[in-house]
This record gives sequence, structure tokens and C-alpha cells, in this order.
Amino acid sequence: MLANHTNFASEESAATTPELSPDASADVLSASDLALTEDLALALLKRADLSAPALERLSKNGAIMKSRKVKLALLEHPKTPRHVSLPAVRHLFTFDLMKLALTPVVPADIKAAAEETLINRLEAISSGEKLSLAHRASGRIAAELLLEAESRVVHAALENPRLTEPLVVKALMRSDAPAPFVHGVCHDSKWSLRREVRIALLRNQHTPMARALEFARSLPAAVVREILHGSRLPANIKDYILKSLA
Repeated sequence: MLANHTNFASEESAATTPELSPDASADVLSASDLALTEDLALALLKRADLSAPALERLSKNGAIMKSRKVKLALLEHPKTPRHVSLPAVRHLFTFDLMKLALTPVVPADIKAAAEETLINRLEAISSGEKLSLAHRASGRIAAELLLEAESRVVHAALENPRLTEPLVVKALMRSDAPAPFVHGVCHDSKWSLRREVRIALLRNQHTPMARALEFARSLPAAVVREILHGSRLPANIKDYILKSLA
């Protein structure tokens, strides 16, 4: 009798808990939190037709949201509500933040939040992690890493394919741009040839005299005089450049 009752209870449970599949509807997803597995959640999150309410319901499933993969997939979904995704960004791991910022379908404000969170963590992460980020992260993160004291991180950031000329120029124009970064740009076979970069280097106090003179000679004399007027180069270097132009 007890065995029959147990079998009946088991059958009743199976009948009332819908069997989930990647093709499950949002209603089934909402009704079946206990049956949700990591693999199934990831399969569901690949569907573009999931509604915002279904995604919000999923975000409240404490058990499944312990999965890094599910958390990242939820943030990458284009329909995840902002009030769900923005607070969740802060809880991602370093390289999950990097991946989120590089995912094309992620909204711009979520990418910006991921980058901002990552920038705020740079002081606390290891040298090896910084080196990896310098190679692989977004241009904005690479630009922040240009200001690191460790030369290998700076060189890796300069080689980052996502780093752009305006980001390099902006970093050079900062009053706190460190000497290793400036020297690295001066001798970089790519960036040292760019006109705007050369102008920025002529404004920076850490540019060596020999390189400053070379860059000045590649520009019109009138332009150089205007640049040097507001330059932070030492006075003796500016005087030497002006005499050489004359």
C-alpha cells in the first residue's frame, strides 16, 4: 500500500513538473525553476525570443545563477532588462568582464559598465592578469594599461589590435603619463609614425631630446612652434629644437 502511494506521488510529481527542453516556452521556464539545469539554462539563453519577464525570472533563480556561464549568458542576452543586468555586472570575474565588453550583441551601456568595473579593479589584479588583458581586452582597457609601471604590460597594450590612435594620444596628453609608456611610444614602429602621436609626444615632458628633434623635423616649422608654446618639454630641449628649425 505504501509502495503504491509512493509510486502515485512520483507519477503526480512528474505530471505537474513540465519536462524542459531548449524549445520550452517562457511560461514553462517560469513554472519550472526546480527542473532547470545549467545546460538547459544555457540552451534557453541562446534563444532570441525569450521575453524580458522570462529573463528576469531566470535571474531570480538563486541556484542556477551560481553558474558563471549562466550569469554571463544572461548578461549577453539582448533582452535582459537593465535593472537586472547593470547590478549583476559588478559580480562578474575579471575575464568574464573582458568577454562581456567584447561581445558585439551586448548593449553599449552594459559594455561601458563592464569596462568601468574592470578599470576599477586594475590596481588589485595580478601582473599576469594585466598582461593578458593588455593583449586581449578592449581598446579602452588597453589604454588604461598604457599607464602601468611594468614595461611588458605597456608594450603588450601598445600591440593590442583594438587600441586606437585617439586613445594613445589621449594617454600621452595626460600629465601623469609615465616615462616607460612615453619611451615605448617613441620607439614603437607603428605609433611613432603617426602625425597626431608625434604632436602629442612633442607636448610630453618625458620625450627624449633625440626623438623630439626627429619628430619636430617631420612637421612644418610653424606647427612645431605652436606645439612647443604649450609643451611640457624641458626648456633646454624646446630651445634646442627652435634653434635647429631656424
